[in-house]
Amino acid sequence: MIKKLLLASAATALLTGAASAADLPRRAAPPPVFTPVPVFTWTGAYFGINAGYAFDASDRNTGNTFAVPFPYAAPGTVASFRNRSQDGFSGGGQIGYNWQITPGSGLVIGVEADAQYLDFGRNRNNAFVSGAVAPGYYLTDPRGLSSLDFFGTVRGRLGYAFDRTLVYGTGGFAYGSGSADRSFGGFAGNDSFRTGWAAGGGIEYALPTDSFLNFFRSSAVTLKVEGLYVNLDRGTRNQGAFVINAANNFPVVYSGVGRRSDEFAVVRAGLNYKFGSY
Repeated sequence: MIKKLLLASAATALLTGAASAADLPRRAAPPPVFTPVPVFTWTGAYFGINAGYAFDASDRNTGNTFAVPFPYAAPGTVASFRNRSQDGFSGGGQIGYNWQITPGSGLVIGVEADAQYLDFGRNRNNAFVSGAVAPGYYLTDPRGLSSLDFFGTVRGRLGYAFDRTLVYGTGGFAYGSGSADRSFGGFAGNDSFRTGWAAGGGIEYALPTDSFLNFFRSSAVTLKVEGLYVNLDRGTRNQGAFVINAANNFPVVYSGVGRRSDEFAVVRAGLNYKFGSY
């Protein structure tokens, strides 16, 4: 009897303790951890590729006609180079650095260098010849763009960012060169290296970091559309050779055009990979 009474008392005590524990206030759950979304900034280094179209932007509006002297042609032979529009594909790569003063929206300052291939030389020998050119010689367009095979620039950039959209202007140093290889529009001994300036502007947009184009796991992939005007001073060394010795690709007759500039414009689209802060 006593044993049963003790067991009943113990069971009552356990039930009472459990009920009292149920009435105690529960421990509050920890607050959720808030991770702020990083504000996008254009600050950082980048590299990329571009492709577009280049075309003659000079104000020359007349053709060039030259009498081809003997013995390089029959007496009375005349070569006429039409004032055709010289244009073609342009493509290459760029590298640069941007610094955004205020993250989100704000002023952006940067510097960029690029190197470009030009397809200007494919029509360099289109001339109307009245007469006969001597065997072993060919004629080439004395105007400069036809022998320009590549160019590059080193430019400053100044723009304003509207979050992931950047509108900018650009300008700085430009250079260009031809080739002594006839297949690329040049000839031996020409004024192959030219310097000048370039100016233009564009708009650039930053895609999300997880874009399918982000092959290099960069902080952002950006797309841009840009227009650029390039002015290269040819100097006086190349006076517009137009009769070339095919055996050694060397000029034998110059047109006497003298000092002038080569002017062209480029419209291109580009893809950049940005590294650094978001």
